Amino acid sequence: MPEPEATRTERDTASPGVTPDSPSPSGGIAARSAVIWVGVALVGAIGWGVIALSRGEEISAAWLLAAALGSYAIGYRFYARLIANRVLKLDKTRATPAERLDNGVDFHPTDRRVLFGHHFAAVAGAGPLVGPVLAAQMGYLPGTIWIVAGVIFAGAVQDMVTLFFSTRRDGRSLGQMARDEIGPVGGAAALVAVFAIMIILLAVLALVIVNALAHSPWGVFSIGMTIPIALFMGVYLRVLRPGRVTEVSVIGVALLLLAIVAGGWVAESSWADTFTLEKETLVVWMIAYGFIASVLPVWLLLAPRDYLSTFMKVGTIALMAVGVVIAMPTLKMPAVTDFAARGDGPVFAGSMFPFVFITIACGALSGFHSLVSSGTTPKMIQKETQVKVIGYGAMLTESFVAVMAVIAASIIEPGLYFAVNSPAGVVGTTVQTASAAVGHFGFAISPEALAQAAKDVEEASLLSRTGGAPTFALGMSEIFSSVIGGAGMKAFWYHFAIMFEALFILTTVDAGTRVGRFMLQDTLGNVHKSFKDISWKPGVWLASAVVVGGWGYFLWVGVKDPLGGINQLFPLFGIANQLLAAVALAVCTTLLVKSGRLKWAWITGVPLAWDVAVTLTASYQKIFSEDVKVGFFAQRDKYQTGIDAGKVLPPAKNLDEMHTVVTNATVDGALSVLFAVLIVIVLLDAARTCFKAISDPASVKLSEVPWSESRIIAPAGLVATAEEKAELTAAGLDAGGGRVKEPVA
Repeated sequence: MPEPEATRTERDTASPGVTPDSPSPSGGIAARSAVIWVGVALVGAIGWGVIALSRGEEISAAWLLAAALGSYAIGYRFYARLIANRVLKLDKTRATPAERLDNGVDFHPTDRRVLFGHHFAAVAGAGPLVGPVLAAQMGYLPGTIWIVAGVIFAGAVQDMVTLFFSTRRDGRSLGQMARDEIGPVGGAAALVAVFAIMIILLAVLALVIVNALAHSPWGVFSIGMTIPIALFMGVYLRVLRPGRVTEVSVIGVALLLLAIVAGGWVAESSWADTFTLEKETLVVWMIAYGFIASVLPVWLLLAPRDYLSTFMKVGTIALMAVGVVIAMPTLKMPAVTDFAARGDGPVFAGSMFPFVFITIACGALSGFHSLVSSGTTPKMIQKETQVKVIGYGAMLTESFVAVMAVIAASIIEPGLYFAVNSPAGVVGTTVQTASAAVGHFGFAISPEALAQAAKDVEEASLLSRTGGAPTFALGMSEIFSSVIGGAGMKAFWYHFAIMFEALFILTTVDAGTRVGRFMLQDTLGNVHKSFKDISWKPGVWLASAVVVGGWGYFLWVGVKDPLGGINQLFPLFGIANQLLAAVALAVCTTLLVKSGRLKWAWITGVPLAWDVAVTLTASYQKIFSEDVKVGFFAQRDKYQTGIDAGKVLPPAKNLDEMHTVVTNATVDGALSVLFAVLIVIVLLDAARTCFKAISDPASVKLSEVPWSESRIIAPAGLVATAEEKAELTAAGLDAGGGRVKEPVA
């Protein structure tokens, strides 16, 4: 029986364009390459060996760096290459949506260096900074293993494969791809689940930013200045000096550093009051910014701002790594704590499995990434061959951020860690009560040491500064002050880190809003065809308003009411994000099967099976656990019993708040049930579709757009190879590449 044309299209591209395995190099080059990669493998193996063989003694944080970097290098060089060349068969002659549909607003061929910056900034939000810090209560080892292994075999694979399939479908959103490829039932479930989860994720990220920037003139000024700087960079690249990425990078970084330094000046000047904003004011500004960033041309604000932010993000993390190598701080947190076995940790309740793998999402595997990989990035990528460096490479970079977060949390005294990350109901409100409480956990720290730690960073108190961000800032200040300035600079580095974290997260909110707009337009396009044209202005404005209105509402209520709004939905953040990853991996696995790649379906199928086991186990425990610290309905019953008895239980302060806690627990429990049911529907429908594709290949229909020849020449990686440089030179193009007038031979 002849193979369906759609299946052949996706699997077997024209031979000139399929990216082959690299040609066999000469003997000398091959030997040198082999020696280098054996050396890289040994670095990683030795790092893991030292970590594995340590038995209670403190070891240097540098070994975590060695283990992670060695593993990343091997994963990118060999596993990502296998996926690119053998599984996906990336085609450099195939025109991408950015080239075919270029409209100067959403579709726009973007230099792969700028796009790498945008993609990394968009996916690297609070997760890689906060999740690993919170998971450190289980010890540094479980989180580190999950971060490194998870990203190589799950997270980076999800991002890369989702980006590839979306690129071949005109940049369709994840939910729409599910509807097109899995079917109307599973697709409808995916659309509802994905959009609802995305609104929750954006509101949570926005709340973290508001908390970080409230009453911080330094942070507000510095981050606010990135907007006009980005607008200048966008105009510079588009109008003044097209394609001059190096030039605009130097100018942009210089202006960014000036803005950061000037933020410190502003905080000490008469302008401080102007930039000292209340939480409610910040919410209004963020909603306005989110809407504007969603509707403006992507080249004008979003892409240059994310690219600019990436310099600060990657630069700061790289300097932290250098600081670790120079200062060689030891890991004071145990490799595995008793909380890992007992599941009664004060930072978050629950056993190591599944909750470490829920708490650490970004950096290992995050469903939110699939929204960006099927949102802004596929509409901007120049060449299909750049999927590897942008999809897989950016995720590895984010994973390294997560490893640095583990290090930051683990080099400070465990007693200080638990005093900072435990709620006030556990450690109290004084250094004396906190010292006593931490002692019951098995870690000693004196009241004087707690007071001195706060004094060192010029804070009134560090007790119960939950959420992970303050702990990361403490670790960063410890590393940087060991190399530059000593103890006298700890306060500067601490507040620098707080501002740095806010910048890290804001780039996720603006990109996420635009992705939400694409998703909603795709969904509404199933009802009214005009919405399928994402350049249709009424659709752009309406969808953007709905998205920012959604997360903006929950954010506003959450700021006004500590038990309401997004605070009500915050407990769903981790599980919802990983359920979203299950949708993405299910779609990718289905597409691998439908496109004739059945023998490679394990590439996404194995991570899918793991993620489903983790998320559904966590969902089950959140729904049915009788432990009030874990189960939503158990918590509801406890507080309802308190109401019936006329008692007020913390954190509630009166009976009205008791009723609010009952409502919140009920809503969270009901949504947990809903999300789990929707994901199961998606999985069952995906399994049905895969079975049908295997048993009856002739029935397969793919929504992939037809092949058309690309007239863009651009390198596949961040640095052009000798062959790519020669091709660019012959076409009269610089390192950024570009469109050629004649068809590519």
